[in-house]
Amino acid sequence: MSSNISSQAIIEDGAVIGDNVEIAAFCFISSEAKIGDGTTIAHNTCIYGKTTIGKNNKIFSHAAIGSVPQDLKFNGEDVELIIGDNNTIREFTLFNPGTEGGGSKTVVGNNNLFMGYVHLGHDVIIGDNCIFANAATIAGHVIIGNNAVIGGMTPIHQFVNIGDFAMIGGASALSQDIPPYCLAEGNRAILRGLNLTGLRRHLERDDINALKSAYRDLFESGNALKETASTILETNTNTYVEKLCTFVLETKRGIPFERKKS
Repeated sequence: MSSNISSQAIIEDGAVIGDNVEIAAFCFISSEAKIGDGTTIAHNTCIYGKTTIGKNNKIFSHAAIGSVPQDLKFNGEDVELIIGDNNTIREFTLFNPGTEGGGSKTVVGNNNLFMGYVHLGHDVIIGDNCIFANAATIAGHVIIGNNAVIGGMTPIHQFVNIGDFAMIGGASALSQDIPPYCLAEGNRAILRGLNLTGLRRHLERDDINALKSAYRDLFESGNALKETASTILETNTNTYVEKLCTFVLETKRGIPFERKKS
């Protein structure tokens, strides 16, 4: 094993450490932890419990990864935290594992950026290529898709679902679901349109135009939301529009938008 581990780090017996891992002084690694190849862990970081961390992650100082869930129902059950590859986890972040009532797993995908003081609650599921700005606070049971952006100092209520390419503005407070490709902000946060900046980086113009049309029909026409989504799906041939409308039909917490007055 060609890892660089400080003699002042505490590595419990049983921990699995990959190749080319760097663990700085005053870190703690639990006996059930698994650290993938090429991951770096800076000073004073603690990796607790059954935590699996993939390859080439960069974890900065004073992160607390895998500490017991902040859930009063938790009673020491067998739960875990799974983190993918190539994530950047900045200073003073807090990631909790799952709970028995939520599937027992918190899962983080690949290529995400978690800025300072970000909190991930228990049973959270995060996709790939997301950005969480400083002090974003993600409550338990939240699901976030791929390529989402969460602004700084934004709390997200438990059980909220946020779709692919969605963006939540900074200092918002989100308590309902945000469909894919949409932009929301405010306290309480509501839809403000499509996340056009993000879409233009990844989608073709025809796809964006199709989403614009669907967005107008869904959220600006004044018609019943789920009936409109069903109607669009009857004739739609665009994959992205299908995903948007399906999200609308499946939402459980509702979607926050200003209904047009008749």
